[in-house]
Amino acid sequence: MKSSIAIFTGTIFTGTILMLSMSACAKPITGAAKGGLLGGAIGAGAGAIIGNQTGNAGAGIAIGTGLGAITGAAIGNATDSQDVERQRIEEQQRRQQQELERQRREIEDLRRQQGNDSYDSYRNNDSYNNRY
Repeated sequence: MKSSIAIFTGTIFTGTILMLSMSACAKPITGAAKGGLLGGAIGAGAGAIIGNQTGNAGAGIAIGTGLGAITGAAIGNATDSQDVERQRIEEQQRRQQQELERQRREIEDLRRQQGNDSYDSYRNNDSYNNRY
C-alpha cells in the first residue's frame, strides 16, 4: 500500500511540475527557473524512491523536491550569470573590433593623404619647376 501511495504522490507532483513548466513556455524562462523545475522533479523522484524504502514516501518526496529545487535553481542562476557575462564580453569584443576597423581606415586615409602631400610638395619645389 505504501508503494502505491508513493507512486500516486510522485505522479501527481510530477504532473504538476510538467504543467507549470508548460505554462512557462509562453514567455522565456530563466535558467534558474528551469533548474528549479528540473531539480524539483528529479528530487521528487529520488525522494519518492528513498522515502518508499524508509517507509515515508510523502516526506521523502517533500524533502527531495525542496532540496532538488533549491540546488537546481542555484545551478541555473549560475549559468544565467555566465550567459550574461559572456554576452557582455562578446559585445565588448564587437565594439573593439569596430574601433580597430575605424582606426585602420583612418591610418590608410592618412597614408594616402601623406603620399599625395609628398608628391605635391615635390612638384611645388623650385628644382622640379625649373626642369620642366
